[in-house]
Amino acid sequence: MRTHLFVAAVVGLVLAAWDTSAESAELKKIATIEGITEYHLDNGLKVLLYPDQTKASVTINLTIFVGSRHEGYGEAGMAHLLEHMLFKGTPTHPNVPKVLQERGARFNGTTWLDRTNYYETLPANDNNLEFAIRLEADRMMNSNIKGEDLASEMTVVRSEFESGENSPTRVLSQRMMSVAYQWHNYGKATIGNRADIERVPVEYLRPFYKKFYQPDNAMLVVAGKFDEKKALAYTTKYFGAIPAPKRKLQNTYTEEPPQDGERVVTLRRVGDVAVAGVLYHIPSGAHPDYAPIDALVSILAAEPAGRLYKALVETKRAASINAFAFPLHDPGVLQIGTTLASGNDPQAILGIIFDELDKVVSDGVSQKEVDRARQQLLKFIELAAQDTAKSAVELSEWAAQGDWRLKFLYRDRVEKITPDDVQRVAALYLKPNNRTVGMFLPVKTPSRISIPATPNLAEMIGDYKGRAAVARGEAFDPSPENIDARTQRLKLPGGTKVALLPKKTKAEAVNVQVTLRYGNTGNLKGLKTACEFLPTVMLRGTKSSTRQQIQDELDRSRSRMRASGQAGTVTFSIQTKRGNLSGVLELLRQILREPSLPQDEFSILKQSQLTQMEQQLTNPQTLALRTLRRAFRPYAPDDPRYEATIKEEIEMVKATTIDRIKTVYEEFLGAENAEVAVVGDFDVSETKAGLNRIFADWKATKPYARIPERGDVKVKPGLTSIETPDKANAVYLAGYVFPMKDSDADYPAIVVGNFVLGSGGLSSRLGDRIRQQEGLSYTIFTSFGARAKDARGSFTVVAICNPANMTKLRKLVKEEVARLIKDGVTEKELEAAKSGYLQRQQIGRTNDGGLAVTLASNLYLDRTMAFQADLESKIGSLTTQQVNAAVKRHLTAKKLFVTIAGDFKGAASKEDSAKKKSKGESKNKK
Repeated sequence: MRTHLFVAAVVGLVLAAWDTSAESAELKKIATIEGITEYHLDNGLKVLLYPDQTKASVTINLTIFVGSRHEGYGEAGMAHLLEHMLFKGTPTHPNVPKVLQERGARFNGTTWLDRTNYYETLPANDNNLEFAIRLEADRMMNSNIKGEDLASEMTVVRSEFESGENSPTRVLSQRMMSVAYQWHNYGKATIGNRADIERVPVEYLRPFYKKFYQPDNAMLVVAGKFDEKKALAYTTKYFGAIPAPKRKLQNTYTEEPPQDGERVVTLRRVGDVAVAGVLYHIPSGAHPDYAPIDALVSILAAEPAGRLYKALVETKRAASINAFAFPLHDPGVLQIGTTLASGNDPQAILGIIFDELDKVVSDGVSQKEVDRARQQLLKFIELAAQDTAKSAVELSEWAAQGDWRLKFLYRDRVEKITPDDVQRVAALYLKPNNRTVGMFLPVKTPSRISIPATPNLAEMIGDYKGRAAVARGEAFDPSPENIDARTQRLKLPGGTKVALLPKKTKAEAVNVQVTLRYGNTGNLKGLKTACEFLPTVMLRGTKSSTRQQIQDELDRSRSRMRASGQAGTVTFSIQTKRGNLSGVLELLRQILREPSLPQDEFSILKQSQLTQMEQQLTNPQTLALRTLRRAFRPYAPDDPRYEATIKEEIEMVKATTIDRIKTVYEEFLGAENAEVAVVGDFDVSETKAGLNRIFADWKATKPYARIPERGDVKVKPGLTSIETPDKANAVYLAGYVFPMKDSDADYPAIVVGNFVLGSGGLSSRLGDRIRQQEGLSYTIFTSFGARAKDARGSFTVVAICNPANMTKLRKLVKEEVARLIKDGVTEKELEAAKSGYLQRQQIGRTNDGGLAVTLASNLYLDRTMAFQADLESKIGSLTTQQVNAAVKRHLTAKKLFVTIAGDFKGAASKEDSAKKKSKGESKNKK
């Protein structure tokens, strides 16, 4: 007790000192580029303001320029471990996740090679703005870094490490990096080394924290809807009060020497599918060569025109191909990876990759390929700019490379890429002596490749001015009442229901959500797999356009179109901008009304799907999830609701033909039972006309009836254990279903009770106990939901852990569920949960893509946003008595059907070995 009072007194003196010095702190304006303004504080802090009045949310992002690149001997993973520790609290904010959760914040932290960042998105108001800036200043300087917190969080990080160890592709990629970099820290995984994670003393962690977590090594980004003067005032008050550090931070200086010969790594682990990859050293992200290298990556691997895609995936030698170039502070890498189709030899696949790369070097690339790559890269840039919250976090990456303005220089360079540029960088860097080859199972003259040094950024950037800022849009109130007031609802002649919400948005962005409903439980028997393939095959060709032409048009118009579906539904999601909406709707018309359903594209999809499923045969998460879902879906194998085993699904995919998919399209799809929602900047009359062209006179020949889901499923509680040898991480899944609709009287109370138990993330009963206190699991959460038209509610618990900790984790989950039921929620928990949940809903409505999904769903349910307003009103007025009574009626640990998957025999064997070793050591001591 006295210790706490003493700490509080000291903190009070520190804060008082900050307030005094803040009077003299100054923010100096440095530059404004395309709506982003940079300021500097006297203590060295960089500040970026990025206003966007169209979103009723504000994002605060604090970047610390420390990543795995800065770690020394014995410090591997320390930067990432610190990221976790900064959620453990300060004397002023003892429970960081809790105070963020109470304000409905969407928050996280990430660590990478060159930086660590912390960000939260909250409803836009002055109180939240000041709170978030104050919080980031506080935890940057005053995080507790306690030994007991490190002990629990170490095991959480180890759980995260073990989760990555379950993926052969991920492990192979890291092994290739470690072989490619013999001296530079880019060869070390950001997550760290197991031994360092487990053994690092807190006494070593604190100096690392104090060294790097200082204002001269940090950048604060404020983005979204906020008062700029107040943002500057709060920043000056809380960050300006921090004194400049006395130490001078030294820059890293290690350079990876030129590689003088091909290096090879072979990884052998339990698995079902082979993987092959190759890695080349390239310049830093700031170097002018990076842009044409990025275009080269697209030319090689983009679907469907990528050279490697055509050479490997279209020929069915590989299930997938991916390539990426890391834009880093120091010289980075270009990495290519491929998952092999069954029966192919990794060496042969690598040979094909090398042949294709050699063709680029010797013959170059075409103007058409460069134009296509340029359009794709520019599309990604423009779509990212439409989301201010993501842009705030993205600025961390550019700043970590040396300067945030590189974001715009990169765009400018992309626009100027030529075929000669691509061939030049290919010839320069894609040399055998500069590559590292990796296989997961399995020059006659020296040629040293010197990678150019990172340019002098001050000279290169100079007084770069950028361009005019993008359209800012309007300030939009995301309340349910305002959404309803602004939404136009109508029904097209063919029966399609439409919701239109026009509003001025940043960069004139617009989102479209289309859902087609078809068939019934009787006429869709035996067609489930064909239904699941249908939307993706539709997107791969029309009677007038090939898959590549569709992709080219989407890239040209800076648009994104995604398709998904299951038995009974086809869904298309579109993101574009005002001037391109009409053209994209015409493209959608061709895809929906005139699909070619090409056999060759289906064959590629089929091969890819089979390979992916074969990979999942030993994946703990997939096996546990399938087992749980099968228990709650007691349907016959030909029923469209049937949940197959992985092996069954493999056979179902093999049996599916393009003719079955055509049958589903030709007989079932139509416009009578469809919903469309459009949200954003668009012309209403023009959009109505475009939608009429799509859906007019489109009728299905087979009848439609909603496919129901039962909630009265009788599942015997118990434990199902699945052995997955050689998997470092285990998965825990538990749950049950019960009769309930989202309109039932108890539904709001169960939502809040579940929020307290586990859906509140780190700040929840399960999060506090299992992750924060015990350190058993990196991931632990619960989910609860109930349907609108079916009396089916579901409660689920999800966690991961080391296989050796599974027994303890199961026990703790059961204890916490039982404690909630027995003791209920407290008044304090209830108020925090209500506040956090309601503000989270508000933030969700600021995302136009998500809002389009909600409006389309409301059309299907014959609802308006009044239902959401009523639900939120009920949640806001809940009492502890109501919540606790509902929890007692509906939640129980006794009904949990538990599935666990992991290498439990291997864990037991290790434990036995450790005990024998310990006994032997004891005997020797005697």
